[in-house]
Amino acid sequence: MRIRHALAAAAATASVISLGLAAGSPAQAAEYSSALKIKGVQYDAPGSDSNKCSGGNTASEYLTIKNYSRTSTVNLKGYVVKDAAGNKFTFKATHNLQPGDYINLRGNRGTDSDAKNVVYRQNCNFIWNNDKDTIYLYKPSGARADVHSYTKKANDRDGNGYITYHG
Repeated sequence: MRIRHALAAAAATASVISLGLAAGSPAQAAEYSSALKIKGVQYDAPGSDSNKCSGGNTASEYLTIKNYSRTSTVNLKGYVVKDAAGNKFTFKATHNLQPGDYINLRGNRGTDSDAKNVVYRQNCNFIWNNDKDTIYLYKPSGARADVHSYTKKANDRDGNGYITYHG
């Protein structure tokens, strides 16, 4: 009986240690530092790329950010999204995401709408590269909330320009 408990305790300790090591690595630490996470990205807008404000397809390029908390509402004001080249967008207005709610951050100009779960960058230039990029999400404090790197070849198996990170 004691041996069984000792083995179970040792296995539990090993699991905690391995989880601690995984959570302690830079790429994984971001996974657990925030209720807000990058759910997915439409990095390659359908159609021929055109960053014209009128008739372009930058609004079809978007990043989905979701509140994965089961209990807490999170205000996006002050959160920052960046790419590998340093292009960034800061949420300047209050956007409260209820538990399980999401918002699509789209290119182009438009009217933000919490009811339609959309915020526009008010910029007609594309932000995400079609071949590879890194997406950073920072809390208002400057701490990293989430980060994901992608390459079209490795991460977009079906070639539709969309990658899912957190289901």
